[in-house]
Order: sequence, then C-alpha cells, then structure tokens
Amino acid sequence: MQTTITARHCEVSDALRERAHTVVERLSGIATRPIESAVVFDTEGPVQTAELRLHVAHGEVLVARGEAADHRTALDRAEGKLRRQLEKASTRPRRTRTPPSPSL
Repeated sequence: MQTTITARHCEVSDALRERAHTVVERLSGIATRPIESAVVFDTEGPVQTAELRLHVAHGEVLVARGEAADHRTALDRAEGKLRRQLEKASTRPRRTRTPPSPSL
C-alpha cells in the first residue's frame, strides 16, 4: 500500500513521520483491502491538525481529521476517529448484485 505524508504550512520531524507511517500500517490491518493512504499535517493559527485518508476497496474513501495543540495528539485523535469508521464499515452489510430476473 502506498502512503503519502504531507506537511502544509509547517515542518514535520522525522519521528512524527515515522509515527504517522506506523499509525497507517496499524489501520490498514483493520481495513478491507486498503489501496492507498494519505496523512496531511497542517497548521491553522494556534491549532495543529492531522488528516488521515484511507482509500479502500470499491472506491470508498474514509477521512478523519484531528485537531490539537500539537501534531502528535492531533494524529492520535484522527486515528481514533478513523478506527471507529473502519469498525463500523466492517459490520455494515455489503450490497450484492442480484441476478436479473428472466424476462417473459
């Protein structure tokens, strides 16, 4: 799975990049056929944000955003939100196609 880590309007340390990669790997173990992931760190005034995007099978994209005073805490909050989405998605029944009825 390809993971992209981006920093907007801020600098992100190598330790935080490794932490983000670890979080994504942990979440991809829960996801059903993960394809691609992205982590975006941003600074909006005094608020630090972290956004996690996980592309899974069937074109579904799960997005979670966490805000805090520092990027690490924001990443942890976003991880919790995305984890809840993944758990909910795993229990949701899947739509299946029904075969067409024979026409008369």
